Amino acid sequence: MRKMKSLLASVALISVGLSFSASAQEKVRVGANPVSASIPLYYGVEKGIFKAEGLDLELTQIIGPPANLAALIAGQIDVASNLTTIDAANGNLKKPGAAIFIAINSQNKQYKMEQFVVRKGLEAAKLSDLKGKKIASAPGPGNVVMAKAVLKKAGLNEGDYTLDQLDLTQHVNALTAGTFDAAYTLEPAGTILNNTGAARTLEAGLIATYVLGDDKANGWAAGTAMSGDFIKSNPAAAKKFAIAWAKSIKAVEADLADARKAMAKSINMSAEVADKVPMVKFTMASDLTPANVAEFQKFIDFTTETGILSGKVDVTTMLQKY
Repeated sequence: MRKMKSLLASVALISVGLSFSASAQEKVRVGANPVSASIPLYYGVEKGIFKAEGLDLELTQIIGPPANLAALIAGQIDVASNLTTIDAANGNLKKPGAAIFIAINSQNKQYKMEQFVVRKGLEAAKLSDLKGKKIASAPGPGNVVMAKAVLKKAGLNEGDYTLDQLDLTQHVNALTAGTFDAAYTLEPAGTILNNTGAARTLEAGLIATYVLGDDKANGWAAGTAMSGDFIKSNPAAAKKFAIAWAKSIKAVEADLADARKAMAKSINMSAEVADKVPMVKFTMASDLTPANVAEFQKFIDFTTETGILSGKVDVTTMLQKY
């Protein structure tokens, strides 16, 4: 009987220990935007990096920047895994602190993300060949305005083509069916389209080339953002998440082949396609150089000068360093 009491006491202690361990895990609600730039999230979760920092992530797949920004503003999520900086800047003009980046991603001809693709059979050698064509665009103001800005730089005005927003998951079917002639698309949709033969990339690295004037420049067009309310209300959890994100980036860089497998499972793509998807350059806000910040400011200033944003935005107010 004494042994039984001792055993029960041990079980009780173990249970209490498990209870304390579970309660120590802080819940963070994350909007998982299913694009290749969310790979640090998928790999970090698989490798237990966030859990090791004492975080319990509640993931909700939210497709597109507008929906992610709306969820941040409404307090439905604490973090967006990948949000366009234009949409964030617009949100911050309406509600200061709506979206604050702990990391931003560079896009250019080397670190491919945004690109124009054309359907199979369409003869086009340059962007100006899209005159008179029906074009699909990745959804959200940030993507639409960039598509139009790039086409304008290529000599096409808005009346020279038609452009409609279309969910990225529909780009393959739309181009295969010939519903659209071309698309301003993102990864991994670009790689999937090329791999299936439904379309081919006409030109990538568009922001660096046409907005910044250098195809090797850093187009800081998207990144990982937290709501300012979350940062203020739970600074400890926000810092833990940032630390985990930085570790996840390093884990991806250390074993990209393995990280691609996690991305393939999370976005529901074949391992064959996942192996071909190009990556953006992930950079924590704390690692940005003055030159990087200047490039970021130039990009956001362009959107103000062209009337996309209603006012000037100081990009340093959009960055949170840890």
